[in-house]
Amino acid sequence: MAAVLAVVALALRAWDFGNPVIHVDEQYYLLVGDRMLHGALPYIDIWDRKPVGLFLLYAAMRLLPGDGVIAYQLVASLFAAATAYIVWRAALRTGASRTGALAAGAAYLVWLPLLGGRGGQSPVFYNLFVAGAALIALHLPDRARAGATRAIVAWGAAACLLGGLAIQTKYTPAIEGAFIGCAHLWYLRRARAGWAMLVGAALLWVVAGLAPTLAIGAYYWHLGPQAFDAFWFANVTSIFLRAGYPADQLAMRLLGIVATLSPLIVSAAIAWAWRPRAERREEALIGFGWLAAAGGGFLLIGTFFDHYALPLVAPVAVVAARGLGRSSRLLIATLALGLLLNVVERGIKSNDGEGAYAVAALVKANSHGGCPYVFIGDTFTYELAGTCLPTRYAFPNLLAYTTEQGATGIDEAAEVRRILATRPPVIVTSTRLLNIWNPGSLAALKAALGGYRVIYSVPRADYRTLVYLRRDLPARDVPATIGTPPPRQ
Repeated sequence: MAAVLAVVALALRAWDFGNPVIHVDEQYYLLVGDRMLHGALPYIDIWDRKPVGLFLLYAAMRLLPGDGVIAYQLVASLFAAATAYIVWRAALRTGASRTGALAAGAAYLVWLPLLGGRGGQSPVFYNLFVAGAALIALHLPDRARAGATRAIVAWGAAACLLGGLAIQTKYTPAIEGAFIGCAHLWYLRRARAGWAMLVGAALLWVVAGLAPTLAIGAYYWHLGPQAFDAFWFANVTSIFLRAGYPADQLAMRLLGIVATLSPLIVSAAIAWAWRPRAERREEALIGFGWLAAAGGGFLLIGTFFDHYALPLVAPVAVVAARGLGRSSRLLIATLALGLLLNVVERGIKSNDGEGAYAVAALVKANSHGGCPYVFIGDTFTYELAGTCLPTRYAFPNLLAYTTEQGATGIDEAAEVRRILATRPPVIVTSTRLLNIWNPGSLAALKAALGGYRVIYSVPRADYRTLVYLRRDLPARDVPATIGTPPPRQ
């Protein structure tokens, strides 16, 4: 079954292999991972608010051959296939038929791309850890009936450690981890464990769940107060400083996510209505509890970008499996609709990878040993060009968007002015129209561009990426086959 799901994963994801611009987030993760291999320290030398564990994962993948793009996409595909396999096994534990369980595993792979999981978004990786912990929890009823208290304690530690690894990839899985830990406590008591064992097990599980994060925190503490303050601010304080998005945008995003997941939600609702076999009723309830916990994490973030719904895909597929297995019409309709949505999405979305490679090559040729500045665009440009970074806030949104204003710990517009005062040899920006530009940052950019000329323009989605070269520098190697090199200015 693992081989079948691996083939399905590759068939759905191979179309994107080599495309460096699947999503802006994973480009940046790859950049941070690469710079870590060259001595950069997250939060101090290069800034983001994701856990170090995610960047360590990308650093490890960056050690593989090539420019890192295909490497991380292949590894992400392996993680997706492994998670689908665990979804299959978990679905069997909830009372689904083998057909329904296989459909659930396939549905997981089909719905990942529909919610921004075509490449290496963090849930594509940490879903494996959370699903593994949930599978352990689905064995709890049998272990409790057998009075296997020691097994519950040992496997509970393993489940919480998996949850801890997930937390070091993104913090929201803490809610799912807390549910799985509470389920273990409930069933340990059901297995007639004494209070001493319950307290000892709870302490062990909490330590196991927090161990990866505590280890990272201890490392920054060892580096000194300034390093730890930087770690704490990025991972905790800054999260609560971010501005919210307009209510109408949030409503539309949430509606889009619900519509995308609706075939699986319908199947899950049908499975809820069809009572499972008595011997698997508790496992089915654990599955629904897992889905509720994942939903809590999704709602907690509150910004409702599509990829924030990726943690919902595994549990909703697991609980939907019983419905998919009992109705062939429901199974065919659900998977067919999911595949159709994939086809439609691929037909609508442009593949801008070739243009991004051209921009990166052009930036590399024209940087003249200096640090280019990507005001808005692909951080992959820095990676492929092999250039220095003009700022530790290299993710463009941090300095360019009002949603980050006041949330980075600095004056973002002042940082843009500082970068531009160094007169970068190349500036990358775009024609994109947004209502969330940081006004100070945008004004600084417009004032500085008077000393630059456009040497390249290439389509990107529904706008164009623009490459500006400083006027006193000669243009080198302007691509002629992709995009439109404008007239000399």
